[in-house]
Amino acid sequence: MTDESTLRKAFVDSLDIAPDTDWESLSYRGIEEWDSVAHMRLIAELEDVFDIMIETEDVIDMNSYVVARKLLGKYGIDFA
Repeated sequence: MTDESTLRKAFVDSLDIAPDTDWESLSYRGIEEWDSVAHMRLIAELEDVFDIMIETEDVIDMNSYVVARKLLGKYGIDFA
């Protein structure tokens, strides 16, 4: 599984959204499923599947799928 598909699966599993979601427009509170509780589930899932520890500042800044991809690069996750 690629890092991109792993990231998408983490979003699908933790937010309980469809796999064919418009990833480029997916944002925090942009959909009903992504509220503050779901955000923390998402963070926990990302930390688990990528075996990383996300810094508090990044937890706060992660407000979209696009931003998540960018921030995870900081932790050595490659989406190229």
